[in-house]
Amino acid sequence: MDKELLKTLSNLFDDKLTPIQNDIKDLKSNQTRIEKKLDNVVEQTSDLTEFRNTALSRFDDITDALNNVELITASNWKDITKLKSVK
Repeated sequence: MDKELLKTLSNLFDDKLTPIQNDIKDLKSNQTRIEKKLDNVVEQTSDLTEFRNTALSRFDDITDALNNVELITASNWKDITKLKSVK
């Protein structure tokens, strides 16, 4: 009787628990893949944020340079107007 009970329990284990163990292994594998993908997304987001900040800084530099050019040009127009009026 004990042997039959052990055999029945063993069959129950093989029939019910083994597929569950396999499913758990698959879930762990999928979780690892998702974590790797998430790490890549975080890294790319960091790179894009750094690029954005660099681009904005350079844009500010260009804007400042353009403002200086406008001031110099305005000053030159005044000088050109004065020179034309001297003739």
